Amino acid sequence: MIKACIFDLDGVVVDTAKYHYLAWKRLAAEFGFEFMEIHNERLKGVSRMRSLEILLEVGGINMSAGEKERAAARKNQWYVEYISEMTPAEILPGVTQFLDYLKSIDMKIALGSASKNAGMILERTNLASVFDAVIDGKKVSKAKPDPEVFIKGAEALGIFKAEECLVFEDAEAGVEAALSAGMYCIGIGSPKILQKAHKVIPGFQGVQPADLLRF
Repeated sequence: MIKACIFDLDGVVVDTAKYHYLAWKRLAAEFGFEFMEIHNERLKGVSRMRSLEILLEVGGINMSAGEKERAAARKNQWYVEYISEMTPAEILPGVTQFLDYLKSIDMKIALGSASKNAGMILERTNLASVFDAVIDGKKVSKAKPDPEVFIKGAEALGIFKAEECLVFEDAEAGVEAALSAGMYCIGIGSPKILQKAHKVIPGFQGVQPADLLRF
């Protein structure tokens, strides 16, 4: 029986993935190469520094540790500028209704995201009070596909049996993290990319909430 739901943030609850992409694309252009959407798929669910390393691999660029830190900080500054203008209108379709349903049945809800800007995003979209626990990039040391973020999310909710947790993810690395934690996982997006998830849906709009909780 599912007793807790843990949500990734980017691409699941809100549409911030586009802002990450714009910031990475801007950084790549600064380095003199084009960073395309097909490359951006590799960045989903991974940490900022690992994302930078992937971008540099795409561009065939080598950097010192110090240069990497400065480049990542520059990208993050642009990203923060973008998301500081977010509003509740950028919550993905059907998410608010699904969260309301979970609250109505006293389901415990946590956020499990690699983003270090999760707090700002939740504030800007008026979702900060919805989650019973928030585990973000400031509270974990290992990036997905390591299951740390979801394990800590369950612990913060007082859930100690992995099989009582259901994770919602849009990234392959996130699905792997959920499965590594021993949790159930619903993928949000493409069945081809998220085929390892227990279920895959295109989004929350039009779904029957109770159906998603049956495992």
